[in-house]
Amino acid sequence: MLTASKKLLTAPLAAALSAAVFVSQALACPSCSFPSLTLAESLAQTDAAVLVQWASGTKPTEESAGNTVYEVKQIMRNHKDKLKIGDQITLPRYRASQVGDLFVLMGSSGTTLEWGSPLEVTETAFNYISQAPSPEVPTSKRLEYYARFLEYSDAMIANDAYGEFANSPYKDVALAAQKLPREKVRKWIESPDTPGTRLGLYGLLIGVCGNADDAELVKQKITEKSDDFRLGIDGLMSGYLVLTGDKGLAVIDEAKLKNTDVPFSETYAAMQALRFMWRYGEGRIEKERLRQSMRILLDRPELADLVIADLARWQDWSIQSRLMKMYGEGEYNIPSIKRAIVRYMLVCSKDVPEDAAAGETSKLPEHVVSARQHVAALRKMDEKTVAEAERFFFLK
Repeated sequence: MLTASKKLLTAPLAAALSAAVFVSQALACPSCSFPSLTLAESLAQTDAAVLVQWASGTKPTEESAGNTVYEVKQIMRNHKDKLKIGDQITLPRYRASQVGDLFVLMGSSGTTLEWGSPLEVTETAFNYISQAPSPEVPTSKRLEYYARFLEYSDAMIANDAYGEFANSPYKDVALAAQKLPREKVRKWIESPDTPGTRLGLYGLLIGVCGNADDAELVKQKITEKSDDFRLGIDGLMSGYLVLTGDKGLAVIDEAKLKNTDVPFSETYAAMQALRFMWRYGEGRIEKERLRQSMRILLDRPELADLVIADLARWQDWSIQSRLMKMYGEGEYNIPSIKRAIVRYMLVCSKDVPEDAAAGETSKLPEHVVSARQHVAALRKMDEKTVAEAERFFFLK
């Protein structure tokens, strides 16, 4: 009989089924909520994994927490070939269940084989786990397997399949989307039963595999009036822009960027869609056209500091005069916006071609010369803010 240690590996299993926070677009699918440690990743980090049946248990008393006994039915990962079908594994603490109920146990090797908390599964879920490609398989190939289980009837399977997409780079998500039936993705977007957390992904998928009819559906979703925070709306907007290009961006401009009656969350989602197209659009929309839309948001003080930072990264040096007029005026007279303006000018002033000789102003681009003049003017106007901005200034 194999006896489990009291040390339980609860974190990997809990993480595999629960939500986490948004992660960097550089590491995972943009517009996908809740990337987490998936079941395949959890399995890859273990030394042993088995399918077991609940066999019996000792209920707790005042002196003891009791225990639970499981019988090994199948072996996915065998530690040093020590596990056999029919072995019994005893875990500390009584866990109520019924004889024959199925669970997956994952263990790691320490001084003994230490088992984690049992994960209840159906036979279908076990087959899903055991047949899944390992994390070493190229991501685009792995996603072909998991695409079959998006919106699967077993919630655990569907959540895990979504997690695999959410944890994957967009380039691999796009490759998988090319092989998806667009009718199925469209149905997920239309269905009121689809969790809002997944709509961002499905928006990106339809952006790759959809057609003009799908673009019209997504447009209706985007432009419908809503006073609530809508999960996944940024992904729907991004997918819409992939499908429609400049034509779709004109819709976003009017419906979300220029329209001050929409909730802040909708405007911010549109801003995220612009960022997505800048990074992943591959020329679907020209860079200057994206800058033009981003500049609209300079009229929104609540977003101005973020917009200024984006335009600096996008090397849009056309707004220098506008920013100088904005500095310290009305609703823009807040520290975060003033620091953003100073940093913008600092970045612009450093945008010097390699062949320009140091100190030879005549060879410097006009935007660099004017930015340096603006920095000098700001220093006279607000020395403290300029000093603070320079202190934490890092040119990337």
